[in-house]
Amino acid sequence: MAATLTDVAKLAGVSLATASRAFGDPARLAAETRQKVLAAAEDLGYAAAASTGSRTFAVIVPDISNAVFAALLKSVQERAWPGRHRMVLADTSESTEREREHLASLAGTVDGIIVCSPRLPAEEIRRLAGQTPLVVVNGEAADAARVLMDADEGLRQAVEHLYALGHRRLAYVPGPPSSWANGQRLATVSSLCEERGVELTAVGNQSATVDGGLAAAASVVASGATAVIAYNDLVAVGLLAGARTLGVRCPEDLSVVGIDDLDIAAAAEPGLTSVRVAIEHSGALGLDLLLEQLAGRPRATEPVHLTSQLIVRGSTFAARGASHPLNGGRA
Repeated sequence: MAATLTDVAKLAGVSLATASRAFGDPARLAAETRQKVLAAAEDLGYAAAASTGSRTFAVIVPDISNAVFAALLKSVQERAWPGRHRMVLADTSESTEREREHLASLAGTVDGIIVCSPRLPAEEIRRLAGQTPLVVVNGEAADAARVLMDADEGLRQAVEHLYALGHRRLAYVPGPPSSWANGQRLATVSSLCEERGVELTAVGNQSATVDGGLAAAASVVASGATAVIAYNDLVAVGLLAGARTLGVRCPEDLSVVGIDDLDIAAAAEPGLTSVRVAIEHSGALGLDLLLEQLAGRPRATEPVHLTSQLIVRGSTFAARGASHPLNGGRA
């Protein structure tokens, strides 16, 4: 049986994500680590799938105007370029019906499909894709290779950070209800808050946009929370603006945390504290897994989890009324 990238990772003693970087993004690895991966690949007779011939594949995203998917698509294209693979792009505009039509029309007409943040149920995605090789990024599908931008570690750091700042009442602003990532993030934040005895209020679902954050601002303020974690950075930036129009100062009255760590997070006023997830790497790795299938290698059976990290900026501060050194020790 032909060696897979998973086999290479195991022999080299590194994660699948690290093994992928050795072939697609070597500048991000220490020379010693890359050499270990390349040596393992040589021992196993593994050749990077990108060199197996030009392929045409489709990438389906829910919203091409969202900077997350723009960055992901760029990483896929960069990974595809050395092998001169051709990418077909399909944008569903957050519509399950469009996602369904795209899957049905693309299956059998391209060599493989990558579905990013799907909104359809896992079983339906697999049925629609048929026998076409399939990879899912940040979602679920039966019998498909999966790459997950895992926000759990960064969210743990975020809740610990807010708890250390004296926050005991938090709010969470959910994104689209059909989003796999939204369900995972809400469940993680809920569990972390319960562990620490922190009161959590989840307000109504919103679109994953600045407008969604603007719409949620009044509910967040009305909840009495002193800190809020938003579904993504765009929602968080909308919250900053919406809270300001309501006379609520950030971070003095309300601390705000986003997820994704887009460029807009650093440029926001104040700078947005955000959970950085592996957007670019998820796209490149997703294509690696698809190309492996197209090269006749076994499909990855376990999801690949890419970790996250909290990036602290000016949008988080000591809770109002809390006894904390940043408040001069005043309650």
